Amino acid sequence: MDRRQLIRAALLASVAPRAAFAAPRRWRADGRRVSEWLTALSRFGANSDGGVSRTGFSDADVEGRAWLREIMESTGLTAQVDPAGNLIGKLPGTVPGLKPLLFGSHIDSVPHGGNYDGDLGSLAAVEVIATLKERGYRNRHPLWVTVWCDEERGLTGSRGFVGPVSAEQLARPYVEGLTLGECIRKVGGDPAAMAAYRNDPGSIAAYIELHIEQGGVLDQSGIDVGVVEGIVTIRSAAVTITGFANHAGTTPMGERKNALLAAAELTLVVDRVVKRHPGRQVGTVGRLDVHPGASNVIPGQVDLTIELRDLDAGKLETVWNEIRAEGDAIMQRWGTSWTPPDWRAPNAAAYADPAVRSVIGAAASGLGLTTHSMPSGAGHDAQMLARIGPMGMIFVPSVGGISHSPREYTRPNDVANGANVLLQTILRLDEEP
Repeated sequence: MDRRQLIRAALLASVAPRAAFAAPRRWRADGRRVSEWLTALSRFGANSDGGVSRTGFSDADVEGRAWLREIMESTGLTAQVDPAGNLIGKLPGTVPGLKPLLFGSHIDSVPHGGNYDGDLGSLAAVEVIATLKERGYRNRHPLWVTVWCDEERGLTGSRGFVGPVSAEQLARPYVEGLTLGECIRKVGGDPAAMAAYRNDPGSIAAYIELHIEQGGVLDQSGIDVGVVEGIVTIRSAAVTITGFANHAGTTPMGERKNALLAAAELTLVVDRVVKRHPGRQVGTVGRLDVHPGASNVIPGQVDLTIELRDLDAGKLETVWNEIRAEGDAIMQRWGTSWTPPDWRAPNAAAYADPAVRSVIGAAASGLGLTTHSMPSGAGHDAQMLARIGPMGMIFVPSVGGISHSPREYTRPNDVANGANVLLQTILRLDEEP
């Protein structure tokens, strides 16, 4: 074979694998089947208001997981519960040594929640496997459909997957008189094995999560798909403002040290300072506890919370410094004082992998869908998985931006779009070594 023939053979060898993927690029998931599964899952923990109360580790959660396990196994997945209580369906790969591609979400809800948050990503992941099996596809990577346990209460399952979880944490009271370990055992996990259970950085090829947006950006703008840039840093703090409780009828207005007035002005300052900076950061005063809370007593103390969210932790520090400076002036003006904020350990931002984002964008474009790059202002299991491998998230519209509500709704065509973007993303990632 001469040099020209060698070059031609090499070129053909490089093109052949790509050509093999031309047909799968035309494959589509069955959106109607996903919608039917969503309706079926909504029976577990159903409320009269049309939503669900399928909180993590509840009987409804256990029943819903059992139903979903049957659906997973019907598609050819080998389903099992890991030590952390996560339901994982596995499909072996055909190329030895390749790391697994993980994709999924959760099915637990908040009390009086909706029928799409988490459910869509979990059921669309099963639909991807169903479509691939029906098409006779031979996946190179192992494919793992992951249904994380107890996402809403604190990413319990995905934290446990990344691990480890200490015996002390497992022994703490958690819900309904049960310890965390007892809760995990209730859903089929093995708390005794969790101290040694972990999945290390580099152990997965990638993790992809499809989710409803839970906000109104996509719905309001008419955009089909959100390509998530990352999950924001959350800084939250408890603050106490102290004034002086005194008789509301006999204390002159000019002599009062009203902690509630200082708290009210501080609340407005948080809103104003956050809006002052360009970008997509948000800030909230979400709780005000007024003491002593009597109609005839000047409030002497107010306990409140301040929460700031953005992808850029440095910006949050700048915003807080400005709030603090204005807060000091407020306290002086009203004759009150405030404690240094008791900041909880912040949830660090989890950035989506740029290469994975590019694949998601290409998958959506190949389907003729419009896309928008955006952060996630809510927490997701994906932020835990980002600790051990490349992560990406796909958003589809929430009608009216409503979530965590019985009125939560995603249109059937957006359900189908999300399932198709997930399918094409997994196919494209499976091409890569």
